[in-house]
Amino acid sequence: MLIYRIFDSYLQVGISLSTGVGMDESTLMECAGEVVMGNRFDLVLRGVAECVTQVELEALLEAKAQPTAYIGFEPSGLLHAGTLVPMLKVRDLITAGFRVTVLLADWHGYINNKLDGDWDALHTGVEYQRQMFSIFAPGAEFLTASELVRSDGYWEQVLRVAKATSLKRMRRAVSIMGRSGDEAESDTSMFFYPAMQATDIYALEVDLALGGMDQRHAHMLARDAAEKLRLPKIVALHTPLLGSLSGPGRMDTDTKMSKSDPASALLVHDSAKQLQQKLSKAFCPPERKGNPVLDIWEHLLAPALGDVIIDRSEKFGGSVKFENYAALEAAYSSGELHPLDLKNGSAAALDRLFEPLRAAVVEESGPYDALIAALGD
Repeated sequence: MLIYRIFDSYLQVGISLSTGVGMDESTLMECAGEVVMGNRFDLVLRGVAECVTQVELEALLEAKAQPTAYIGFEPSGLLHAGTLVPMLKVRDLITAGFRVTVLLADWHGYINNKLDGDWDALHTGVEYQRQMFSIFAPGAEFLTASELVRSDGYWEQVLRVAKATSLKRMRRAVSIMGRSGDEAESDTSMFFYPAMQATDIYALEVDLALGGMDQRHAHMLARDAAEKLRLPKIVALHTPLLGSLSGPGRMDTDTKMSKSDPASALLVHDSAKQLQQKLSKAFCPPERKGNPVLDIWEHLLAPALGDVIIDRSEKFGGSVKFENYAALEAAYSSGELHPLDLKNGSAAALDRLFEPLRAAVVEESGPYDALIAALGD
């Protein structure tokens, strides 16, 4: 793609738009604005489920050569394919010149009872995520919530957000944790979670907040509270959620891929055989709607790998390369591509995508081993 070639050319001469090293603001504006403005906009929006709002995003890219963005992750278990979808967008943002902070949200994980709320385990999960995300999205910066909450005025801002938000709204936003309002009734700290997430955005002073569609309530709360608190409103960028392999594969919070369902979660540490076994049992209807295997290709594999290749035995016609994801979908929908070939080809492609992450663990297994011990597996 043109934008990748353009940014590569800058890197070859020692100029990095993702860091701005050696460049003043006017030079950054000239490089980003005149050369790649249109492509930056398209790249940021590529594959997203929603942008609130596109007009604001366009204005942001016109005003700043190096905007800032953030995404947050609670430390929990091992990464799976669904986690990589928003991290793939982190790659795009970095390529488009953004400075991206990944918030390793240990305090949020504590509130949400991740890793049983054990702080030693949460710290272990943070170091594991730091290792994996730095491999998958080079150039991202990392900060823990423990560091952020010690910044001046953080907890005061949490209270200001709470004062600007109704309890009904806060209760509805608890869904960002994968929890219901009823669950929060027995743990009041959960009602502080959405206000903390909004405060994270303000404290980091970012221009854009990134997350899956399940984070929409928090981002909308942050935008609405910002108006009342007279703070800048962030652009909110939401990526699709990968559906559960067991179906029905709708991209909503009730059916998303989750490591709590081992048979549904395609873990980045799974072997080629394990990936094939899991995908062999995947729900895979003949149509596109509700097909989690095609979800994986559209939202992760095709944009991450570039080449859309289905590995297939010679006796079944050999491997086939498609021009793009749309061509793959058309071949499958028409019956030209058999469901088993789609599943096996998906397993092989995921194996290629996950290989650098597995290799990193082979080279330095400390964070992975510590997390496995904390999980008790």
